[in-house]
Amino acid sequence: MPIEQRGVDTIPEEERTSGPRDLVSILLGSNLCLGVIIFGWLPPSFGLDWWGSLSSIVVGTVVGTLFTAPLALVSLRTATNLSTSSGAQFGVRGRLVGSVVGLLLALGYTALTVWIGGDVMVSVLHRLFGLTPSGLSYAVVYTLLAAATVTGAVYGYRVLLAMSRVLAIGMTALLALGVIAYAPHFSTAALPETGGYLLGGFWPTWFLATVAAGLSGPIAFITLLGDYTRYISPRRNSSRRVLHATWLGLVLGLLVPQLFGTFTAYGARAALDYAGPLVDASPTWYLLPLLLSASAGSVGNAGLMLYSMGLDLDAILPRASRARATYTVAVVATVCVFVGHYAWNAQSAMTSFVLLLTAIGTPWAIITLIGFARCRGVYDADALQVFNRRSRGGIYWYRAGWNVRATVSWAVGAVVGLLAVSLPSYQGPLLRLTGGVDCSFLLSGAVGGAVYLLLTYGREHEGAAADGKSTAAPTVRQEA
Repeated sequence: MPIEQRGVDTIPEEERTSGPRDLVSILLGSNLCLGVIIFGWLPPSFGLDWWGSLSSIVVGTVVGTLFTAPLALVSLRTATNLSTSSGAQFGVRGRLVGSVVGLLLALGYTALTVWIGGDVMVSVLHRLFGLTPSGLSYAVVYTLLAAATVTGAVYGYRVLLAMSRVLAIGMTALLALGVIAYAPHFSTAALPETGGYLLGGFWPTWFLATVAAGLSGPIAFITLLGDYTRYISPRRNSSRRVLHATWLGLVLGLLVPQLFGTFTAYGARAALDYAGPLVDASPTWYLLPLLLSASAGSVGNAGLMLYSMGLDLDAILPRASRARATYTVAVVATVCVFVGHYAWNAQSAMTSFVLLLTAIGTPWAIITLIGFARCRGVYDADALQVFNRRSRGGIYWYRAGWNVRATVSWAVGAVVGLLAVSLPSYQGPLLRLTGGVDCSFLLSGAVGGAVYLLLTYGREHEGAAADGKSTAAPTVRQEA
């Protein structure tokens, strides 16, 4: 299969041959991996019992999916990725905000997937063959996983789609076997080793779990969904079918692995660490399936994340090819894996990462969705590509390529979110107003969206067609 040549340019209609079923396959197959499974471990590690953990994950995932899924329709209309599409609201240069947010999201999740997958692989190999869990063994396993991941990411969308179809079936079977393997020691009681509720009470801890384990899953896709729907033709597939496929793919692709992680956390008594207890509690017959799950699943998920990272870097540096951008971000992600293994506490690092990125990313997504609703899904696909062609002008040029109102609205929302976040090592000053409950994503999204609506009130059709509409042909000038 040839290497994909498309970057963030507009996908021609004749190449948009995917459909809603492919979207479900890629969202399900790519998420059945330890990088997603481990998020199901977070609520038990916070001190919640089975029912508290289950409810927090389900509520967070469903709410997050209802909010996130409509973003898939943006790229269905623009035929390019979401960060580039956001140029309709932020300007053809201002859409770099979305590229940076997407790059950070994908970088963190790529590193996390390779990190936890490699740790489980080393532990399994130790039990099976006596491999010493040394720095060298971890380095070799991380490097092999990274190499396999970058290969799939460089070949591109078609290879990753084919891989996801296989993983959707194979990984489901492996997880079903895992339920049998860990069922004998499963208990619904909270794990006493956690020392009680992380935030001192049930509801603050439950809300933290809802955001960190539930909402974080769909929010991770706010810039990724367009990578897949840009290959779906709106002429042959209705928006309703694509939206329903996105809902189904996200709910199944996130709830199945995360609830497996929650189930195995109680079955393996994994209170303070997940990878080690998971392997130690595994019956011998499940070690090989666990090894396969850690390797193949990690490559599938990290491959898609790395693919998205390559697109976002390609959007930031238009002169770089998608393949070259992918190789570059692969090196950065691999470095993060090694730093994570030797320097970070798993629970603290994961919680801080997802809460911070959720607070920063939510207002960007809200503003993009407001723009989509205002323009009713009508975009000038050619004008969105002005920055990539190193040109000037077009209906999304605004002021020097930036929509200041949208950028300021995002920044205000992001700052409010950061001031309201509750991390293991940092408590935002606005937490006093929310009773100590982390509502950072709600506040960041609400404030960012409200400021954007206020600043653009009565200006929807002014000047540069503030949300993607224009009655005049765009003027594009080539930069010197």
